[in-house]
Amino acid sequence: MQNPASPFEQHPLLAGYRPVPGVADELFEAEGVMRPVWRPFVERFLDLPPEDVTQRFERGDQYLRDAGVYYRQYSNDVLAEREWPLSHIPVILHEAEWAGICDGLAQRAELLEAVMADLYGSGRLVSEGHLPPELIAGNRHWLRPMVGVRPRGGHYLHFLAFEIGRSPDGSWFVLGDRTQAPSGAGFALENRMATGRIFPESFPRDYIHRLAAFFGDFRSALEDLATGGGAPRGRSAILTPGPANDSYYEHTYIARYLGLSLLEGEDLLVQNGRAMVRTIEGPQPLGALWRRMDAGFVDPLELDPDSHIGTPGLMEAVRAGNLAMVNALGAGVLETRALMAFLPKISEILTGAPLALPNIATWWCGGAAERAHVREHAGQMMIGPAMAVNLPFDIDAATALGGELRGGARIPIADWLEAEGATLVGQEAVTLSTTPVWHADGQGGSLRPSPMTVRVFAARTAQGWRFMKGGYARIGPEGDATALAMQRGGAVADVWIVSDTPVPPLSLAPRAEGGFRRTIPGTLPARAADNLFWLGRYVERCEDAVRLIRAYHLRLAATGSPDDPRLARLAEFLAGLGIDVTQPVPDALLARLDAARLCASKVRDRFSTDGWLALRDLARTAHEMTATARPGDDTARAMGVLLRKITGFSGLVHENMYRFSGWRFLSIGRALERADALATLLMQFTEETAPEGSLDLAVEVADSVITHQRRYRVQTNRDTVLDLLVLDADNPRAILFLINSLKDLLEKLPEAQIAGRPGEILRALMPLRTELSIIEPDAVTPDMLGRVRADLFHLSDLITQRYLR
Repeated sequence: MQNPASPFEQHPLLAGYRPVPGVADELFEAEGVMRPVWRPFVERFLDLPPEDVTQRFERGDQYLRDAGVYYRQYSNDVLAEREWPLSHIPVILHEAEWAGICDGLAQRAELLEAVMADLYGSGRLVSEGHLPPELIAGNRHWLRPMVGVRPRGGHYLHFLAFEIGRSPDGSWFVLGDRTQAPSGAGFALENRMATGRIFPESFPRDYIHRLAAFFGDFRSALEDLATGGGAPRGRSAILTPGPANDSYYEHTYIARYLGLSLLEGEDLLVQNGRAMVRTIEGPQPLGALWRRMDAGFVDPLELDPDSHIGTPGLMEAVRAGNLAMVNALGAGVLETRALMAFLPKISEILTGAPLALPNIATWWCGGAAERAHVREHAGQMMIGPAMAVNLPFDIDAATALGGELRGGARIPIADWLEAEGATLVGQEAVTLSTTPVWHADGQGGSLRPSPMTVRVFAARTAQGWRFMKGGYARIGPEGDATALAMQRGGAVADVWIVSDTPVPPLSLAPRAEGGFRRTIPGTLPARAADNLFWLGRYVERCEDAVRLIRAYHLRLAATGSPDDPRLARLAEFLAGLGIDVTQPVPDALLARLDAARLCASKVRDRFSTDGWLALRDLARTAHEMTATARPGDDTARAMGVLLRKITGFSGLVHENMYRFSGWRFLSIGRALERADALATLLMQFTEETAPEGSLDLAVEVADSVITHQRRYRVQTNRDTVLDLLVLDADNPRAILFLINSLKDLLEKLPEAQIAGRPGEILRALMPLRTELSIIEPDAVTPDMLGRVRADLFHLSDLITQRYLR
């Protein structure tokens, strides 16, 4: 850094800021003068007291935790999550510079569209020798079934992302094209929300371009694709691989933000060449899918036969022009790094103009002549951030064999050419620009330069390509450009596009002019209904298990003997439920909690964030207790903590969820499970051979001790217990109350009544409800309770067959 222009460049927080020689820096120009676009922000930031900086950063991190923002780590555990790695200092660019970047990328987007149309159309680029045949025909992302298929709407590409970097001379270049299923747009929104908590002042907020308009434009474009083209009307939705995907949180966030259904492959079927969504109301037509999975997995019938997440026949719907795919199947071929070696020439062939925003320098090394040339010039040709390699090599193999980039180091590629059968693409060693990153230390912290790239998002609209005025930057550790990927420990930062004047506020919410229109919640996919149904059941199973385990350990603490008849009966009963009482926090309880979390994770787009966080906290607390809880009073207290957390979760969900079909299936699952658990409990603890104290235990587990005392004013006996827990229509812990609740819930499901008469499910419920309404307690025998359970099982099967398949 040279020739400082103001005292701020001498500030202690910038004392350690030393741009790498020969590397561009976002904060300082080559002459060592702070870039004007950064100065207003830096002056205000450096004025903040150190303790204020720490509090602000924690406020942003807390927002991300409260919002449930996470990144899925690659592992066999679909519930493994990593907190979102936000780099708190944004990357700041001026709107004029951004406009130039977007102009260049708009040209590139049209070029990629033209290449895509050629590869799946006339094939001129290959036939005329502009692209090597083996580069396309041997590419696993080039899908032969798409050849000759004209996409609905006339375009192959609708949503793109570009990875760009700044070169040492200050110009921008393209590191990679994201055409398969670009990720990050939703995370960009959350980055912006978090930095808004960190820097809430009117400056810089009023001068930063908003992101909402971009999403509004793209949502309109999706709706046009779904309903246009003269094809039958259909809805638009997002297609996700599911909770195991590393970007699944983003899929759920975008679905909520845009008001789109989030679908998995099993949610779809193809009928008569049309893609349909399986819903609780029956199959519903689908017009457009924003695809967030690799194209090969979409249709196991015509594409990858090993796919377990696709929908057989979906390619047929695309071929028939009944389904628009965003982006078109086969678009992943454009991400091939080898293609970048040919794009400059292809641009001139197809558009008559050179690339306005160049690629990273790339060489095709596929033939003998090219190999000889690379050997001759191996000293100048180096491995870049990734080596584009056709089989038998891949990018990870390149890294393993020494292809690293650290601090601008250049590594020769000559040794690669000796690999038999290797078809390689050499790329220039990238020298990425650096940007300010906060580094905490014992004295508070300081700003240091770290390498970064910027991801730019583009959406096709009726008015042409629209670009998000912002995005997100990937940040690597100081001096290490190999760890930009989050899976390798990289971080992300918000990107601010700054104007010289205040920008108008924008929102995705509809304007209030002319009043408002209340819309009906969208139809519920059968898979979502199934997961909500089982979420209700698993949470109820957890609560039942916790109450039983607490009752056992309370009595163990009182008697000190597991041979006590009540304890022996209770231990036997718990063993029948798969619960080992020798474990203070049994594995079976943890498995139930994990099953509930898994169900909730599959409906994150329809599930409250507070509810999800409460469920995650509940499971984490239970797992932590396995190392601390001891038999007796200690475990009883631990179960009390879990019980309060469970009821807190239930209160959040049942008090705050909108009363639509999803809430009903959650409540149906809960009521069925509670009724069955009560019947099972009473069969064991009200029979004549049950040990003394069993009736009190049953009332305690059913959380009805005070109710029994106030209602009967006598000691527990068989009649009072059965009257209260089976036949009382006002006790939420009684079977009759739960049956009445089921009736009310089932009556509001689609086609619950046909031609004014009860449907099959309501007819199955009526005899049980009638019997429980008229019998006396002495008629409630273990055999009768067994019939209640059988009726509940039958009812559950009918619900599953009608709505959940």
